[in-house]
Formats: sequence, C-alpha cells, structure tokens
Amino acid sequence: MIKVDFKTAKDRQKLLGFGTSACWWSHKIPSPEVAQELAELLYGESGLGLNIYRYNVGAGWDENNCRVNNPWRRVESFYIYDDDNESEHYHGGGYDWERDRTAYNFMKLCLETGRIDTVVLFANSPHYAFTASGQASGGIMHHTTNLPKSNYKRFVDYFLDITEHFIEDGIPVNYISPINEPQWKWGGKHVWQEGCHYEPEEVYEILHLFAEALEKRGLAVKLYTPESGELFGVTEQYFERITADELIMKHLGVFAVHSYHSDRDLQIRKSFYEKIISKNPQIRFDMSEWCELPCKHGTKTVESALIAARIIGWDLTELGAQTWTSWVAVNQIADFKGDGRDYSDGLLSASDSFAYYYICKRYYAFAHFAKFLPIGSTVLESITDKAGGLNLFMFKTPQNESILVAVNEGRSTEIEINANARFEQIYSTTEKKSLKLEYDGEFNPTLRLKGKSITTVKLWK
Repeated sequence: MIKVDFKTAKDRQKLLGFGTSACWWSHKIPSPEVAQELAELLYGESGLGLNIYRYNVGAGWDENNCRVNNPWRRVESFYIYDDDNESEHYHGGGYDWERDRTAYNFMKLCLETGRIDTVVLFANSPHYAFTASGQASGGIMHHTTNLPKSNYKRFVDYFLDITEHFIEDGIPVNYISPINEPQWKWGGKHVWQEGCHYEPEEVYEILHLFAEALEKRGLAVKLYTPESGELFGVTEQYFERITADELIMKHLGVFAVHSYHSDRDLQIRKSFYEKIISKNPQIRFDMSEWCELPCKHGTKTVESALIAARIIGWDLTELGAQTWTSWVAVNQIADFKGDGRDYSDGLLSASDSFAYYYICKRYYAFAHFAKFLPIGSTVLESITDKAGGLNLFMFKTPQNESILVAVNEGRSTEIEINANARFEQIYSTTEKKSLKLEYDGEFNPTLRLKGKSITTVKLWK
C-alpha cells in the first residue's frame, strides 16, 4: 500500500492561480445570456473560479488574401489598415475600438466576478498588414518569420497602442505576450490559424524593442514570454538570449512555456526543473497553454479527464510551474474521426452557432485542482507509481488544509494518508460521475481509489 505523508512532505513553489484562453471562441458568443453562463462556468464562484485571463489580440484578415477558412479562427483587429495612408509610423488607418466587441465585452463580464487578478494580452501573429505574406497565418515558406525587420517597430507600437487603450478603459492588463510558440513552422502550404515563426535571435530582437518601448512609454506592464511551444528544444536558446539581455530582464514578468508533446514524459519535466527553473528562483515560470494534442479521447470520456489531470499535476509538482492555464476554454465540436464522438480540445465544446454547448469531462479534471487550491497554496510532493498508473499530488492551502489529488489510470487500489487532520472531504470523477462529493466527515487514513478515477481529498483540523 502506498503511503502519502503530509507530515514530512517538503514545500516547493507557491501557486499563483489558474486560467484559460479566450482565443478562437469568445468573439462567437451569440447572446448576453450565453456570455453570463460561460463567465460563471469559468470565472464564477460556482464554476472553476479562475483568476488568469488570456485575451487574444487578433491580427485581422484581408478578405482577398486570407487562407484561414474557419471563421472561428479569424479574429478582428482593432487596427484599421489604410493602404493609401500607410507609413513607417503606420498611423494612417488608426483604430476602431468597436471591433472584436463581443470578445472584449465578455472579458469585461468575467472581470466583474472580481476573481481575475491577471490579464495577459497575447498575439499569435502581428497584424496581417505588417507581414511579408500579407496574411496572419504565417509565411509562404516553412520556418521563416513572417515579420520583416523593417516592421518590427510597427508591430511594437501597434501592440502597445492597444495595450494602453485597454488600460485607459479600465482593463487591468498585467502582462503582454507578443510572441506565441515561435518555433513552429506556421505558414507553408497548409494553414489553419494565426501564427508566426521566429528564430531565437529574432525573438530576442523583438523583445528588446518591446522593452525599449515600455521604458519610453512608462508602461508598468511586464513581458510574458516566449510562450515556447514545448519544453526543451530551442526553448533553452530562448532562455539564454532573454536572460542575457539586461533590458529585457528588467521588464520580464514571466518566462512562459507550453507543455505540449510530452504527455507521457515525466522525466522531461523533472529535467527542465532541475536544469532551468531550480537554478533561477528569481524568475517566475508559468505553464501558459496545454491541451491534449492530438485529441485521441472523446470529450465525454473519463480518459480525456485523466490525461488532463495527470498533466496538470505533473506541471505543478515536477515542472515547478507557478500557474497553470488551459488552451481554449471552448472549442467547436470536432468529430474528425467520423465516429460520432466529439474530439474538441476545449474545457467546453460548442456547435458553431453556440446553439448547443456542454461541459467536457476534462473541465472537471481541471476543477479537481482549481476549486481546491487558492492563490498562495504551496506545492508539496508527488508520488508516481508508473506500473499501476497512479499519480498522487500533494498541496497545502494558505488555510493550512492538506489537499491530495489522486489520478488513478489503473485498477482500484488503496492508499494510506498520514496527516494532521480531523475532518475530510472526498470528491471524485469517474466515467459516470463528475466532481461528486463522496464523503464529508471524520478523517480516515485509508482511502480506496476507484479504477480510472480522479479523487481530490481535502483534510483539515
């Protein structure tokens, strides 16, 4: 029997919260009623109670030169492109702040919950008018930046103009993220969304210009970057170039990474922590984007929830992330296998018109962490039984509650808990149940975990 010992568990990092992205869906919300429901599910007290909001600064599109066919994947830009009056200072067109109004109003609605303390403005691509291809979906050639050097400053000024407007309008923007997953090819023959490739040196050059402009404008926002699309690979090169620049470091708020392409690799997280995070305690590290990729499990299956819960637990306890943010909160129903099952990658899944939408099973996996770990909670230790498919994640709240999240992908098993506790609550998710309160009473040190289940145990005196 595996023993979980809270009495001897060592403290690791403090948690600063959980979030999601409003990208690819919030501009499609059809009504105030649906908006209210979604805001409560994501940021409300009865929902996930998230505190991090990632707003996508859309790059717009030219109807005569756009290869992204899915309307959900095209986002209006506030910038008005005026080809007749464009100059190196790009002010010929100006801005229309009524654009992307549905998404903008939804963000404001979520802010009204009073729970959001972190707003990140992020861009998948510069405005299409600044790019070499005239498109926001990447360059014509693979692995080639779509932003000419001559337009670096135009991109910086445009992004900061938008940032300043948000702040003046009362949006508490903390961070700006002008680069997203720079290592991927984007562009080429097949495109499906906004994106822009940058080499490590190009990432450094653009971020340095952003740092200079932040100094000049006196903006208090910090850089949230580079939103690398995977652990290791060229991520180490990004880290080396960013941390070697004194001005960038002055304005760096978060070194953000995405934990894609390592869903079965626990060691890569441990290695990243040991090699980079543990040696740089002065830098905040966030896991700012993940979804099952590709989605091999239907959204209503417990398997989709199990993998999500395992990744969240690994990223917090082994990678050392201080926050964890899912990719999209909502995605389109995606029956790409033609078997009648939905393979959406969102926390919620919706029809194109939002006439029908529902909560995915992985939403509840996220809730097993987000609803029980308030800001300031401490990550303790984890226990992995690879052969048995069992992962146990230990935390402590600011109220000195002990929290255990058990992700059991194997058969039913028993564990023993050693903790200073008198009372206990147990919540579980299985194929048939979703975050159900199973027990509320006196502490029992022996716990039976059902097969293919997620269990959150809350212990207190």
